[in-house]
Amino acid sequence: MEYGSIEREIHVEATPEVVYEVISTPEHLREWWPDEAEFEPVPGATGVISFGDTSTPEAHVVPLTVVEADPPRRFSFRWVYDEDAAATPANSLLVTFDLVPSGAGTLLRFTETGFREKGWEAAVLEEQYRDHTSGWDHYLPRLVTYVDRLVSTP
Repeated sequence: MEYGSIEREIHVEATPEVVYEVISTPEHLREWWPDEAEFEPVPGATGVISFGDTSTPEAHVVPLTVVEADPPRRFSFRWVYDEDAAATPANSLLVTFDLVPSGAGTLLRFTETGFREKGWEAAVLEEQYRDHTSGWDHYLPRLVTYVDRLVSTP
């Protein structure tokens, strides 16, 4: 296996404008992905996303840097890098959401790259890749469910 990138395509029954808001703003992200998110959805902005109760040591807090914010077409960010470092292609993973109008909805093309560039030893690379693959396979369907609820609420 190559462990180079994770790629998914999903159809979302909402306009690219709605989907863009759901993938790029902390208040919407919290509904389908992390427990907490703090960042401005503008290029160069830094912040964090958190998984678990941040008042406990078990919480997993991850720095995030917005790379591209091009509503309603593309939103990308770098994450999984050391807290005291600036995100670069050599030390972080890049997540990109590309939104393509499709009928009355949106085709969401998701990619996460940078696994090999991190320089992890083979076992860590394989574990991280598997962990991220299963994570996105869990969270991306939650995005679809959340958007369905959002657009069907009067």
